Amino acid sequence: MTEKSPSPSSPPLLPPGEKGASRSANDARRYDRLRWRSRRGLLELDVVLKEFLDQRYASLTSDEQDAFEKLLTTSDQTLLAYLQGSQKPPEKELMQLVAKIRN
Repeated sequence: MTEKSPSPSSPPLLPPGEKGASRSANDARRYDRLRWRSRRGLLELDVVLKEFLDQRYASLTSDEQDAFEKLLTTSDQTLLAYLQGSQKPPEKELMQLVAKIRN
């Protein structure tokens, strides 16, 4: 079963309970799933990804939110290399998102 990504005209997904947050059950499930997937085998990644999700994810466009979800499919070692700057993601959208996470 595949999940539909938000349409370009839909507002960005916001954390449940945040002012102006979407209250739909699908949005809450997606956010919870992203939070779970942000838990990694490396503490450094846990801290960076969860902080980004909690503090900056809501301000991303729906395309950037989709890129964040895609980034979470990356292996821990590769993701750490991206965030440390020792390796660049192969796709432009991921490069831009990694830059946002690093700043």
